[in-house]
Amino acid sequence: MTSRSADNPLWNRDLEPTSVAQRTWTATHYTALWISMAVSVPAYMLAAGLMSEGMNWWQAVLTVFLGNVIVLVPMVLVGHAGAKHGIPYPVLARTAFGVRGAMLPAILRAIVACGWFGIQTWLGGQAIYTILNVLTDHALVGNPLPVLGINIGQLICFLLFWALHIYFITKGTDSIRWMETVAAPLLLLSSIALVWWAYSKAGGFGPMLSSPSQFEVGGKRAGQFWLVFWPSLTAMVGYWATLALNIPDFTRFARSQRDQIVGQALGLPVPMGLLSLVAVLVTSATVVIYGEAIWDPVVLTGKMGGISVVIALIALIIATITTNLAANVVSPAYDFSNLAPSKISFKMGGYITAGIGLAMFPWKILETTKGYIFTWLIGYGGLLGPIAGIMMVDYFLVRRTEINHDALYEMHGEYSYHKGWNFRAVLALVIGVLPNLPGFFKAAGFIESVAPIFEQLYTYAWFVGLLVAAVVYGTLMYRGKSH
Repeated sequence: MTSRSADNPLWNRDLEPTSVAQRTWTATHYTALWISMAVSVPAYMLAAGLMSEGMNWWQAVLTVFLGNVIVLVPMVLVGHAGAKHGIPYPVLARTAFGVRGAMLPAILRAIVACGWFGIQTWLGGQAIYTILNVLTDHALVGNPLPVLGINIGQLICFLLFWALHIYFITKGTDSIRWMETVAAPLLLLSSIALVWWAYSKAGGFGPMLSSPSQFEVGGKRAGQFWLVFWPSLTAMVGYWATLALNIPDFTRFARSQRDQIVGQALGLPVPMGLLSLVAVLVTSATVVIYGEAIWDPVVLTGKMGGISVVIALIALIIATITTNLAANVVSPAYDFSNLAPSKISFKMGGYITAGIGLAMFPWKILETTKGYIFTWLIGYGGLLGPIAGIMMVDYFLVRRTEINHDALYEMHGEYSYHKGWNFRAVLALVIGVLPNLPGFFKAAGFIESVAPIFEQLYTYAWFVGLLVAAVVYGTLMYRGKSH
Protein backbone atom coordinates (compact mmCIF):
# COMPACT_ATOMS: atom_id res chain seq x y z
CA MET A 1 0.00 0.00 0.00
CA THR A 2 1.18 3.50 -0.71
CA SER A 3 1.95 5.84 2.15
CA ARG A 4 -1.19 7.76 3.13
CA SER A 5 0.05 9.97 5.92
CA ALA A 6 0.23 13.64 6.83
CA ASP A 7 3.60 14.07 5.10
CA ASN A 8 2.22 12.88 1.73
CA PRO A 9 1.52 16.07 -0.31
CA LEU A 10 -1.21 14.27 -2.32
CA TRP A 11 -3.24 12.86 0.56
CA ASN A 12 -5.51 13.76 3.42
CA ARG A 13 -8.45 11.89 4.97
CA ASP A 14 -11.03 13.93 3.04
CA LEU A 15 -9.48 12.89 -0.29
CA GLU A 16 -9.02 9.15 0.26
CA PRO A 17 -11.54 6.56 -1.08
CA THR A 18 -14.64 6.14 1.06
CA SER A 19 -14.94 2.94 3.09
CA VAL A 20 -17.87 0.52 2.86
CA ALA A 21 -19.15 1.92 6.17
CA GLN A 22 -19.24 5.44 4.69
CA ARG A 23 -21.31 4.41 1.65
CA THR A 24 -24.77 4.92 3.09
CA TRP A 25 -26.52 7.16 0.53
CA THR A 26 -29.58 5.57 -1.07
CA ALA A 27 -31.57 6.57 -4.17
CA THR A 28 -33.89 8.48 -1.82
CA HIS A 29 -30.97 10.57 -0.55
CA TYR A 30 -29.93 11.50 -4.11
CA THR A 31 -33.50 12.32 -5.11
CA ALA A 32 -33.86 14.54 -2.03
CA LEU A 33 -30.48 16.13 -2.77
CA TRP A 34 -31.54 17.06 -6.30
CA ILE A 35 -34.98 18.30 -5.27
CA SER A 36 -33.44 20.58 -2.65
CA MET A 37 -30.83 21.83 -5.15
CA ALA A 38 -33.35 22.25 -7.99
CA VAL A 39 -35.85 24.22 -5.92
CA SER A 40 -33.81 27.41 -5.65
CA VAL A 41 -34.07 31.06 -6.61
CA PRO A 42 -31.57 30.93 -9.54
CA ALA A 43 -33.29 27.81 -10.96
CA TYR A 44 -36.66 29.58 -10.70
CA MET A 45 -35.15 32.58 -12.48
CA LEU A 46 -34.06 30.40 -15.42
CA ALA A 47 -37.56 29.70 -16.76
CA ALA A 48 -38.90 33.09 -15.70
CA GLY A 49 -35.94 34.69 -17.48
CA LEU A 50 -36.72 32.75 -20.66
CA MET A 51 -40.22 34.22 -20.62
CA SER A 52 -38.74 37.69 -20.33
CA GLU A 53 -36.68 36.81 -23.43
CA GLY A 54 -39.90 36.14 -25.38
CA MET A 55 -40.89 32.48 -24.84
CA ASN A 56 -44.39 31.43 -23.84
CA TRP A 57 -44.96 29.11 -20.86
CA TRP A 58 -44.57 25.73 -22.59
CA GLN A 59 -41.53 26.80 -24.62
CA ALA A 60 -39.76 27.90 -21.42
CA VAL A 61 -40.66 24.71 -19.50
CA LEU A 62 -39.62 22.45 -22.40
CA THR A 63 -36.28 24.25 -22.79
CA VAL A 64 -35.44 23.82 -19.11
CA PHE A 65 -36.57 20.16 -19.07
CA LEU A 66 -34.56 19.27 -22.21
CA GLY A 67 -31.44 20.92 -20.83
CA ASN A 68 -31.70 18.85 -17.66
CA VAL A 69 -32.28 15.59 -19.53
CA ILE A 70 -29.13 16.29 -21.55
CA VAL A 71 -26.96 17.16 -18.53
CA LEU A 72 -28.22 14.05 -16.68
CA VAL A 73 -26.11 11.93 -19.06
CA PRO A 74 -22.66 13.22 -18.01
CA MET A 75 -23.99 13.48 -14.44
CA VAL A 76 -24.63 9.72 -14.29
CA LEU A 77 -21.52 8.78 -16.31
CA VAL A 78 -19.06 10.84 -14.26
CA GLY A 79 -20.95 9.81 -11.11
CA HIS A 80 -20.15 6.17 -11.96
CA ALA A 81 -16.51 6.75 -10.99
CA GLY A 82 -17.46 8.12 -7.58
CA ALA A 83 -19.79 5.21 -6.82
CA LYS A 84 -17.29 2.57 -8.02
CA HIS A 85 -14.07 3.98 -6.57
CA GLY A 86 -15.22 6.22 -3.70
CA ILE A 87 -13.06 9.17 -4.76
CA PRO A 88 -13.94 12.88 -5.06
CA TYR A 89 -13.71 14.88 -8.29
CA PRO A 90 -10.22 16.41 -7.83
CA VAL A 91 -8.75 12.96 -7.16
CA LEU A 92 -10.58 11.42 -10.14
CA ALA A 93 -9.16 14.21 -12.32
CA ARG A 94 -5.65 12.94 -11.50
CA THR A 95 -6.08 9.98 -13.83
CA ALA A 96 -6.51 12.29 -16.85
CA PHE A 97 -4.54 15.41 -15.90
CA GLY A 98 -1.86 13.89 -13.66
CA VAL A 99 -1.45 14.03 -9.89
CA ARG A 100 -0.30 17.65 -10.11
CA GLY A 101 -2.13 18.65 -13.30
CA ALA A 102 -5.48 17.83 -11.65
CA MET A 103 -5.12 21.11 -9.78
CA LEU A 104 -5.95 22.94 -13.04
CA PRO A 105 -9.49 21.56 -13.67
CA ALA A 106 -10.13 21.51 -9.92
CA ILE A 107 -9.33 25.20 -9.50
CA LEU A 108 -11.31 26.19 -12.63
CA ARG A 109 -14.32 24.34 -11.23
CA ALA A 110 -13.76 25.88 -7.80
CA ILE A 111 -13.67 29.46 -9.10
CA VAL A 112 -17.02 28.96 -10.88
CA ALA A 113 -18.44 27.49 -7.67
CA CYS A 114 -17.24 30.54 -5.73
CA GLY A 115 -19.16 32.73 -8.18
CA TRP A 116 -22.28 30.61 -7.65
CA PHE A 117 -21.77 30.66 -3.89
CA GLY A 118 -21.74 34.45 -4.03
CA ILE A 119 -24.87 34.59 -6.23
CA GLN A 120 -26.86 32.28 -3.95
CA THR A 121 -25.68 34.08 -0.83
CA TRP A 122 -26.70 37.42 -2.31
CA LEU A 123 -30.18 36.13 -3.15
CA GLY A 124 -30.65 34.70 0.34
CA GLY A 125 -29.45 37.96 1.84
CA GLN A 126 -31.95 39.83 -0.34
CA ALA A 127 -34.73 37.60 1.04
CA ILE A 128 -33.71 38.53 4.60
CA TYR A 129 -33.53 42.19 3.57
CA THR A 130 -37.06 42.04 2.13
CA ILE A 131 -38.47 40.34 5.26
CA LEU A 132 -36.92 42.95 7.55
CA ASN A 133 -38.23 45.80 5.39
CA VAL A 134 -41.76 44.33 5.46
CA LEU A 135 -41.58 44.04 9.27
CA THR A 136 -40.04 47.51 9.83
CA ASP A 137 -41.92 49.53 7.21
CA HIS A 138 -38.87 49.75 4.93
CA ALA A 139 -36.48 51.01 7.59
CA LEU A 140 -33.47 49.43 5.82
CA VAL A 141 -33.95 51.24 2.51
CA GLY A 142 -31.13 53.68 1.79
CA ASN A 143 -28.79 55.10 -0.80
CA PRO A 144 -26.27 52.80 -2.52
CA LEU A 145 -22.76 52.76 -1.08
CA PRO A 146 -19.98 54.02 -3.38
CA VAL A 147 -18.14 51.27 -5.35
CA LEU A 148 -20.40 48.49 -4.01
CA GLY A 149 -23.62 49.83 -5.55
CA ILE A 150 -25.82 48.40 -2.77
CA ASN A 151 -27.06 50.06 0.43
CA ILE A 152 -25.86 49.35 3.95
CA GLY A 153 -28.96 47.29 4.81
CA GLN A 154 -28.44 45.00 1.80
CA LEU A 155 -24.77 44.60 2.71
CA ILE A 156 -25.55 43.66 6.34
CA CYS A 157 -28.19 41.09 5.26
CA PHE A 158 -25.76 39.63 2.71
CA LEU A 159 -23.08 39.26 5.42
CA LEU A 160 -25.62 37.77 7.85
CA PHE A 161 -26.62 35.07 5.37
CA TRP A 162 -22.94 34.50 4.54
CA ALA A 163 -22.21 33.90 8.24
CA LEU A 164 -25.01 31.29 8.36
CA HIS A 165 -23.14 29.30 5.69
CA ILE A 166 -19.96 29.46 7.77
CA TYR A 167 -21.86 27.76 10.61
CA PHE A 168 -22.84 24.79 8.38
CA ILE A 169 -19.35 24.56 6.87
CA THR A 170 -17.98 24.27 10.41
CA LYS A 171 -20.43 21.45 11.18
CA GLY A 172 -19.33 19.41 8.10
CA THR A 173 -21.00 17.29 5.38
CA ASP A 174 -23.36 15.36 7.68
CA SER A 175 -25.21 18.55 8.59
CA ILE A 176 -25.52 19.34 4.87
CA ARG A 177 -27.11 15.95 4.06
CA TRP A 178 -29.52 16.29 7.01
CA MET A 179 -30.61 19.76 5.87
CA GLU A 180 -31.19 18.53 2.29
CA THR A 181 -33.41 15.64 3.38
CA VAL A 182 -35.53 17.79 5.73
CA ALA A 183 -35.83 20.71 3.30
CA ALA A 184 -36.95 18.81 0.16
CA PRO A 185 -40.64 18.22 1.14
CA LEU A 186 -40.90 21.73 2.65
CA LEU A 187 -39.71 23.29 -0.60
CA LEU A 188 -42.20 21.29 -2.68
CA LEU A 189 -45.07 22.45 -0.43
CA SER A 190 -43.88 26.06 -0.73
CA SER A 191 -43.92 25.81 -4.53
CA ILE A 192 -47.48 24.45 -4.50
CA ALA A 193 -48.55 27.29 -2.18
CA LEU A 194 -47.00 29.88 -4.52
CA VAL A 195 -48.92 28.47 -7.51
CA TRP A 196 -52.15 28.51 -5.50
CA TRP A 197 -51.57 32.18 -4.61
CA ALA A 198 -50.97 33.05 -8.28
CA TYR A 199 -54.02 31.01 -9.37
CA SER A 200 -56.37 32.76 -6.95
CA LYS A 201 -55.01 36.26 -7.62
CA ALA A 202 -54.92 35.96 -11.43
CA GLY A 203 -58.36 34.39 -11.73
CA GLY A 204 -57.43 30.87 -12.85
CA PHE A 205 -54.96 29.17 -15.16
CA GLY A 206 -56.48 30.71 -18.31
CA PRO A 207 -55.14 34.21 -17.72
CA MET A 208 -51.88 32.76 -16.30
CA LEU A 209 -51.13 30.81 -19.48
CA SER A 210 -52.42 33.36 -21.96
CA SER A 211 -49.14 35.24 -22.56
CA PRO A 212 -48.26 34.53 -26.20
CA SER A 213 -44.80 33.81 -27.55
CA GLN A 214 -43.11 36.95 -28.85
CA PHE A 215 -41.70 34.85 -31.70
CA GLU A 216 -45.05 34.36 -33.41
CA VAL A 217 -46.07 36.37 -36.48
CA GLY A 218 -46.77 39.91 -35.36
CA GLY A 219 -44.80 39.49 -32.11
CA LYS A 220 -41.91 41.71 -31.00
CA ARG A 221 -39.37 39.03 -31.99
CA ALA A 222 -41.20 37.29 -34.83
CA GLY A 223 -39.17 34.52 -36.46
CA GLN A 224 -36.35 34.63 -33.90
CA PHE A 225 -37.30 31.57 -31.81
CA TRP A 226 -34.30 29.41 -32.74
CA LEU A 227 -31.89 32.32 -32.17
CA VAL A 228 -33.05 32.35 -28.54
CA PHE A 229 -33.75 28.62 -28.06
CA TRP A 230 -30.27 27.24 -28.78
CA PRO A 231 -28.27 29.54 -26.50
CA SER A 232 -30.99 29.11 -23.87
CA LEU A 233 -30.70 25.31 -24.08
CA THR A 234 -26.93 25.61 -23.74
CA ALA A 235 -27.43 27.85 -20.71
CA MET A 236 -29.78 25.29 -19.13
CA VAL A 237 -27.09 22.61 -19.56
CA GLY A 238 -24.50 25.07 -18.29
CA TYR A 239 -26.53 25.66 -15.14
CA TRP A 240 -25.57 22.20 -13.85
CA ALA A 241 -22.25 21.92 -15.75
CA THR A 242 -20.45 22.42 -12.46
CA LEU A 243 -22.22 19.46 -10.82
CA ALA A 244 -21.67 17.32 -13.92
CA LEU A 245 -17.96 17.48 -13.05
CA ASN A 246 -17.97 17.13 -9.30
CA ILE A 247 -20.88 14.70 -8.89
CA PRO A 248 -18.34 12.07 -7.64
CA ASP A 249 -18.09 14.22 -4.49
CA PHE A 250 -21.60 12.90 -3.73
CA THR A 251 -21.75 9.53 -5.50
CA ARG A 252 -18.64 8.37 -3.58
CA PHE A 253 -21.06 7.85 -0.66
CA ALA A 254 -23.55 5.76 -2.72
CA ARG A 255 -24.51 2.27 -1.57
CA SER A 256 -24.50 1.13 -5.20
CA GLN A 257 -24.48 2.31 -8.83
CA ARG A 258 -28.22 1.74 -8.95
CA ASP A 259 -28.76 4.17 -6.06
CA GLN A 260 -26.87 7.01 -7.74
CA ILE A 261 -28.40 6.39 -11.19
CA VAL A 262 -32.02 6.01 -10.05
CA GLY A 263 -31.72 8.80 -7.49
CA GLN A 264 -30.34 11.26 -10.04
CA ALA A 265 -32.75 10.24 -12.81
CA LEU A 266 -35.73 10.82 -10.50
CA GLY A 267 -34.31 13.87 -8.78
CA LEU A 268 -32.96 16.06 -11.59
CA PRO A 269 -35.05 16.50 -14.79
CA VAL A 270 -38.56 16.18 -13.32
CA PRO A 271 -38.17 18.54 -10.31
CA MET A 272 -36.41 21.09 -12.54
CA GLY A 273 -39.22 20.81 -15.09
CA LEU A 274 -41.86 21.22 -12.37
CA LEU A 275 -40.05 24.18 -10.82
CA SER A 276 -39.85 25.83 -14.23
CA LEU A 277 -43.62 25.25 -14.58
CA VAL A 278 -44.13 26.95 -11.20
CA ALA A 279 -41.91 29.82 -12.35
CA VAL A 280 -43.74 30.40 -15.64
CA LEU A 281 -47.18 30.09 -14.05
CA VAL A 282 -46.32 32.61 -11.36
CA THR A 283 -44.45 34.96 -13.71
CA SER A 284 -47.38 34.88 -16.14
CA ALA A 285 -49.72 35.64 -13.25
CA THR A 286 -47.67 38.71 -12.29
CA VAL A 287 -48.49 40.22 -15.70
CA VAL A 288 -52.19 39.91 -14.86
CA ILE A 289 -51.84 40.96 -11.21
CA TYR A 290 -49.24 43.73 -11.40
CA GLY A 291 -49.17 44.60 -15.10
CA GLU A 292 -45.55 43.49 -15.53
CA ALA A 293 -43.58 40.23 -15.65
CA ILE A 294 -41.63 39.84 -12.39
CA TRP A 295 -38.98 37.13 -12.88
CA ASP A 296 -37.19 37.56 -9.51
CA PRO A 297 -39.14 35.71 -6.75
CA VAL A 298 -37.57 37.86 -4.02
CA VAL A 299 -38.94 41.01 -5.68
CA LEU A 300 -42.29 39.27 -6.18
CA THR A 301 -42.71 38.18 -2.56
CA GLY A 302 -41.90 41.73 -1.49
CA LYS A 303 -44.98 42.88 -3.44
CA MET A 304 -47.34 40.21 -2.10
CA GLY A 305 -48.00 41.85 1.28
CA GLY A 306 -49.10 40.40 4.62
CA ILE A 307 -47.72 37.44 6.56
CA SER A 308 -47.50 35.46 3.33
CA VAL A 309 -44.40 37.51 2.47
CA VAL A 310 -42.54 36.35 5.56
CA ILE A 311 -43.54 32.69 5.08
CA ALA A 312 -42.60 32.71 1.38
CA LEU A 313 -39.25 34.37 2.00
CA ILE A 314 -38.34 32.00 4.83
CA ALA A 315 -38.96 29.15 2.36
CA LEU A 316 -36.72 30.97 -0.15
CA ILE A 317 -33.96 31.30 2.46
CA ILE A 318 -34.11 27.55 3.23
CA ALA A 319 -34.13 26.72 -0.49
CA THR A 320 -31.12 28.92 -1.11
CA ILE A 321 -28.97 27.65 1.73
CA THR A 322 -29.62 23.97 0.95
CA THR A 323 -28.70 24.49 -2.71
CA ASN A 324 -25.68 26.58 -1.89
CA LEU A 325 -24.20 24.16 0.64
CA ALA A 326 -24.56 21.11 -1.61
CA ALA A 327 -23.77 22.62 -5.00
CA ASN A 328 -21.30 25.37 -4.17
CA VAL A 329 -19.47 24.46 -0.97
CA VAL A 330 -18.83 20.69 -1.04
CA SER A 331 -17.03 20.65 -4.39
CA PRO A 332 -14.76 23.70 -4.09
CA ALA A 333 -13.91 22.67 -0.53
CA TYR A 334 -12.49 19.41 -1.94
CA ASP A 335 -10.90 21.31 -4.84
CA PHE A 336 -9.03 23.73 -2.60
CA SER A 337 -8.07 20.89 -0.29
CA ASN A 338 -6.55 19.14 -3.32
CA LEU A 339 -4.17 22.10 -3.86
CA ALA A 340 -2.34 21.36 -0.61
CA PRO A 341 -3.90 18.32 1.09
CA SER A 342 -1.55 18.37 4.07
CA LYS A 343 -2.42 22.01 4.85
CA ILE A 344 -6.01 22.55 3.62
CA SER A 345 -8.79 20.40 5.09
CA PHE A 346 -12.36 20.17 3.78
CA LYS A 347 -13.48 22.81 6.27
CA MET A 348 -10.64 25.17 5.40
CA GLY A 349 -11.53 24.70 1.70
CA GLY A 350 -15.09 25.71 2.56
CA TYR A 351 -13.88 28.85 4.31
CA ILE A 352 -11.77 29.77 1.26
CA THR A 353 -14.83 29.29 -0.99
CA ALA A 354 -16.90 31.57 1.23
CA GLY A 355 -14.17 34.21 1.25
CA ILE A 356 -13.79 34.33 -2.55
CA GLY A 357 -17.58 34.28 -3.05
CA LEU A 358 -17.83 37.30 -0.76
CA ALA A 359 -15.31 39.23 -2.87
CA MET A 360 -16.96 38.59 -6.28
CA PHE A 361 -19.73 41.26 -6.05
CA PRO A 362 -22.37 38.68 -7.13
CA TRP A 363 -25.17 41.24 -7.45
CA LYS A 364 -23.43 42.57 -10.56
CA ILE A 365 -23.95 39.25 -12.39
CA LEU A 366 -27.70 39.30 -11.73
CA GLU A 367 -28.38 42.83 -12.94
CA THR A 368 -29.90 41.58 -16.24
CA THR A 369 -31.23 38.32 -17.70
CA LYS A 370 -28.67 38.74 -20.49
CA GLY A 371 -25.81 38.90 -18.01
CA TYR A 372 -27.15 35.92 -16.02
CA ILE A 373 -28.17 33.52 -18.80
CA PHE A 374 -26.15 34.51 -21.88
CA THR A 375 -22.86 35.61 -20.31
CA TRP A 376 -22.48 33.83 -16.96
CA LEU A 377 -24.18 30.46 -17.65
CA ILE A 378 -23.06 29.93 -21.25
CA GLY A 379 -19.63 31.43 -20.58
CA TYR A 380 -18.55 29.07 -17.83
CA GLY A 381 -20.28 26.16 -19.62
CA GLY A 382 -17.77 26.71 -22.43
CA LEU A 383 -15.00 26.35 -19.85
CA LEU A 384 -16.30 23.28 -17.99
CA GLY A 385 -17.67 21.31 -20.98
CA PRO A 386 -14.13 20.45 -22.21
CA ILE A 387 -13.17 19.13 -18.77
CA ALA A 388 -16.24 16.85 -18.73
CA GLY A 389 -15.37 15.53 -22.20
CA ILE A 390 -11.79 14.75 -21.20
CA MET A 391 -12.82 13.01 -17.98
CA MET A 392 -15.47 10.82 -19.63
CA VAL A 393 -13.13 9.72 -22.44
CA ASP A 394 -10.38 9.02 -19.92
CA TYR A 395 -12.54 7.02 -17.51
CA PHE A 396 -14.60 4.97 -19.97
CA LEU A 397 -12.35 4.61 -23.05
CA VAL A 398 -8.78 4.94 -21.74
CA ARG A 399 -9.20 3.35 -18.27
CA ARG A 400 -12.24 1.16 -19.05
CA THR A 401 -13.51 2.24 -15.57
CA GLU A 402 -10.50 0.68 -13.80
CA ILE A 403 -8.36 2.93 -11.56
CA ASN A 404 -5.23 2.15 -9.53
CA HIS A 405 -6.14 3.65 -6.14
CA ASP A 406 -2.62 3.67 -4.73
CA ALA A 407 -1.22 5.49 -7.79
CA LEU A 408 -3.68 8.36 -7.21
CA TYR A 409 -1.60 9.37 -4.18
CA GLU A 410 1.90 8.68 -5.56
CA MET A 411 4.17 11.38 -7.04
CA HIS A 412 5.95 8.82 -9.23
CA GLY A 413 3.18 6.37 -9.97
CA GLU A 414 0.99 5.52 -12.95
CA TYR A 415 -0.66 8.96 -13.02
CA SER A 416 2.47 11.07 -12.59
CA TYR A 417 3.05 11.44 -16.39
CA HIS A 418 5.65 14.25 -16.78
CA LYS A 419 6.42 15.76 -13.36
CA GLY A 420 2.83 15.17 -12.30
CA TRP A 421 1.23 16.71 -15.42
CA ASN A 422 -0.44 15.05 -18.41
CA PHE A 423 0.09 17.81 -20.98
CA ARG A 424 -2.11 15.98 -23.51
CA ALA A 425 -5.09 16.67 -21.25
CA VAL A 426 -4.02 20.30 -20.79
CA LEU A 427 -3.67 20.74 -24.57
CA ALA A 428 -7.09 19.15 -25.16
CA LEU A 429 -8.60 21.52 -22.57
CA VAL A 430 -7.05 24.59 -24.22
CA ILE A 431 -8.16 23.51 -27.72
CA GLY A 432 -11.66 22.76 -26.39
CA VAL A 433 -12.00 26.23 -24.85
CA LEU A 434 -10.53 28.26 -27.75
CA PRO A 435 -13.52 28.12 -30.19
CA ASN A 436 -15.77 29.65 -27.52
CA LEU A 437 -13.53 32.52 -26.45
CA PRO A 438 -14.37 35.07 -29.21
CA GLY A 439 -18.11 34.61 -28.65
CA PHE A 440 -17.68 34.97 -24.89
CA PHE A 441 -15.66 38.18 -25.26
CA LYS A 442 -18.45 39.58 -27.45
CA ALA A 443 -21.22 38.51 -25.02
CA ALA A 444 -19.33 39.92 -22.03
CA GLY A 445 -18.80 43.24 -23.81
CA PHE A 446 -15.00 43.03 -24.00
CA ILE A 447 -15.10 43.44 -27.79
CA GLU A 448 -17.76 44.91 -30.07
CA SER A 449 -17.96 42.32 -32.85
CA VAL A 450 -16.65 38.93 -33.98
CA ALA A 451 -17.10 36.80 -37.08
CA PRO A 452 -20.62 35.27 -37.21
CA ILE A 453 -19.16 31.73 -36.99
CA PHE A 454 -17.80 32.47 -33.50
CA GLU A 455 -21.14 33.85 -32.31
CA GLN A 456 -22.77 30.67 -33.63
CA LEU A 457 -20.23 28.42 -31.89
CA TYR A 458 -20.74 30.29 -28.60
CA THR A 459 -24.44 29.48 -28.85
CA TYR A 460 -23.47 25.80 -28.30
CA ALA A 461 -20.48 26.52 -26.03
CA TRP A 462 -20.82 23.56 -23.63
CA PHE A 463 -21.46 21.06 -26.44
CA VAL A 464 -18.69 22.44 -28.68
CA GLY A 465 -16.14 22.44 -25.85
CA LEU A 466 -17.04 18.94 -24.68
CA LEU A 467 -16.92 17.40 -28.16
CA VAL A 468 -13.70 19.11 -29.31
CA ALA A 469 -11.79 18.35 -26.10
CA ALA A 470 -13.03 14.73 -26.00
CA VAL A 471 -11.90 14.05 -29.58
CA VAL A 472 -8.54 15.78 -29.13
CA TYR A 473 -7.80 14.02 -25.82
CA GLY A 474 -8.87 10.59 -27.12
CA THR A 475 -6.71 11.04 -30.22
CA LEU A 476 -3.64 12.20 -28.26
CA MET A 477 -3.92 9.38 -25.71
CA TYR A 478 -4.40 6.77 -28.45
CA ARG A 479 -1.37 8.04 -30.36
CA GLY A 480 0.65 8.13 -27.15
CA LYS A 481 -0.16 4.45 -26.48
CA SER A 482 0.61 3.43 -30.06
CA HIS A 483 4.08 4.92 -29.75
